Amino acid sequence: MPVNSHLDNKTLEELEKKYDSALNTRDNGPVLTRVIYWASICFALYHLWTAGFGTPVDHIHMGIHLSGLFLFIFVGFPLIKSARALEWPGARALAPGNVPLYDWILAGLGISAALFLWLSWRGFSGFGFDIDEQALRQGNPSGPDVFFGSILVLTVLEIARRTIGFVLPLIILVFMIYALFGPYMPAQILKHPGVNWQQFVNNMYFPSEGIFGVTLWVVSTVVFHFVLFGVVAQRMGLGQFFVDNAMILAGRYTGGPAKVSVISSAFFGTISGSSIANTVSTGSLTIPNMKKMGYPGHFAGGVEAAASAGGQITPPIMGAASFLMAEYLEVPYTTIVIAAIVPALMHYIGVMSIVHFTAKRLKLPTYTRDQLPNMVAVWKDGWYTIIPLIALLLVLFSGYSPNMAAFIGLNLCIVVGFCGMDRPLTLPIPLALLGFIFWKASPYSGEGYSPEMAGMLAALTILGSLHRNKRQSFRDLFDSFHVGVQYALAVGAASAAVGIVVGVINTTGVGFRLGFMVTGGAADMAATLAPLLDWTGLETFSHSSIQQFLSLVLIAMACILMGAGLPTTALYIMLVAVATPALNQLGVPPLATHMFVLYYGVISEITPPVCASAYAAAGIAGANPFRTGMSAFTLGLGKLMVPMVFVYAPTMLIVLPEYFTLLSFLQVSITCALGVFAIATAVSAYFMAPLNSVWRLLMAIGGILLVAPSGASDLTALVVIAPVIIQQLASLRQERAAA
Repeated sequence: MPVNSHLDNKTLEELEKKYDSALNTRDNGPVLTRVIYWASICFALYHLWTAGFGTPVDHIHMGIHLSGLFLFIFVGFPLIKSARALEWPGARALAPGNVPLYDWILAGLGISAALFLWLSWRGFSGFGFDIDEQALRQGNPSGPDVFFGSILVLTVLEIARRTIGFVLPLIILVFMIYALFGPYMPAQILKHPGVNWQQFVNNMYFPSEGIFGVTLWVVSTVVFHFVLFGVVAQRMGLGQFFVDNAMILAGRYTGGPAKVSVISSAFFGTISGSSIANTVSTGSLTIPNMKKMGYPGHFAGGVEAAASAGGQITPPIMGAASFLMAEYLEVPYTTIVIAAIVPALMHYIGVMSIVHFTAKRLKLPTYTRDQLPNMVAVWKDGWYTIIPLIALLLVLFSGYSPNMAAFIGLNLCIVVGFCGMDRPLTLPIPLALLGFIFWKASPYSGEGYSPEMAGMLAALTILGSLHRNKRQSFRDLFDSFHVGVQYALAVGAASAAVGIVVGVINTTGVGFRLGFMVTGGAADMAATLAPLLDWTGLETFSHSSIQQFLSLVLIAMACILMGAGLPTTALYIMLVAVATPALNQLGVPPLATHMFVLYYGVISEITPPVCASAYAAAGIAGANPFRTGMSAFTLGLGKLMVPMVFVYAPTMLIVLPEYFTLLSFLQVSITCALGVFAIATAVSAYFMAPLNSVWRLLMAIGGILLVAPSGASDLTALVVIAPVIIQQLASLRQERAAA
């Protein structure tokens, strides 16, 4: 009998609520719950409309987005989260809808502050105020500006605290203190003239930097749409299609259940940048199956968590930080996607190799043929679910904006999953989409679609309308929108709050100061170490080489340590401000610097003691959370080493022509993959036969030497690994002779 691979949406939602605090909100009672539900649908539809038909100017659009965050967070997240605060106690006069009056006041003040710039942009007269237009107030904010700006700073910090905890707001408070009390800093290098509160609010409140800066802009115009696409696509059947195909591809091979977990998580990662959603969606099936086949619970959970954490670095739809990276570097998003392909492959090679050799060592069974889904049946029942992803990639890689790609992908999700010829009342939706496509191809739309693009998108729309498979109800669609908005709340709150950090960095120049401290500290350590290694005569141990390596190690450690409890996006924004000036001094390309910070930020998601993905996997596996986190970290060792490779050998990123040649790319990529593979055997204690401690050590050293992008280190690695291969061949012959 085929293994049951049905992923029930309601079950998944309950699992996600259990392990993702962004979905675990208070019960508002029947009336307010319905109001908030439909408000979230309107919020999603507003973003969908603006993606296709044009986004309002920055202060208006970000003000509307922030207003939605304030409403949903202050209504849904209590001041102090507890079981009692989340439960519905019945109607209360001082807490309408189970929301205390102070939360209603905070929501109202936050919304007023977010929308005040819209009201006062062209000037404002009334209620005793005569306010000039914004251009005349820049640098000299009016009294209402200071009032509403102060409200906005405080309420943004509070929504960040309620959604993701204390860590980020505390770090932001440190930056605020630094900006306000610069002359009193103890270290001379950190001193600066400082700013008063009025000027601080001016920098944080007015657009272009601070809260209304690039981070909130990218999240509100791009990231939100892709979060929504991932949820809707998964719930209309694409997630199930991925899992079924992963079982067909890997289920019959050694370590089948675990390999299904890795492949399905990699597939799912292409549409979702949320590690927890990935863990819960695929792990609810794969983890129990791994345990049935004999994998220890902590290892089964670790496999799922490590594979799911790869979603944020897996093209084409990566995590929120990748969209910010494209904005910061001023390159097309497709450049980031191409650069991420090989490093992401290295991560999955590492996880798959450890899974394979662990299964060999434990002699675990595979799925039998009758336990696997039938390929013809799977594609017959689910081929249509991939249409939206094809359309999204088509638009994205043809040079159109990411939010336009998300608009097409989302609309095709609706057409494919919810509209059909057997539902005449739904046909206006595909017809409207066809009208939009042809309008974009006409000369009246400005920079629209080419005739070829319009033809392909129209064909996909018609194909999505005509398939005969089962459609879901529009209530399911609205539920998907609602959950998508809930997922986006924490990302939105973090991006608005971390805008304060960006504003402080721009105001004080602290990023360059911290970067200088990193390189200066590394230079001091290098000055101590270099004379001790002079006898080698190798350029690798020169002062500049040691300084660069130590700078990278210090930044990597900062990423992993600060990542304990911080969302990857917020961590990326803060640390790239330090890493960029530090690594630019050492000649590292900006793209490699940004990718370096992103990778180590993602690693923090599977690094104990705070590793939400591993905790979610541990909950499903019924295993110890810390031990599961350690397993996930061990399985993600490939991701730990790859950033060092593309910093030293940027050819791996493909898109940097001054570094890329086909020969260097193949040499670096192939030897890196072999090195990750060798390290996997050391971790698993198995290659062709069991490995004892000495052989494991040799394989680990050889693997590290192979990963290092140098021809000399590759040759040394072969010398180190050769005895292990000879011993393994001898052991294999002995086992076969004994058998």
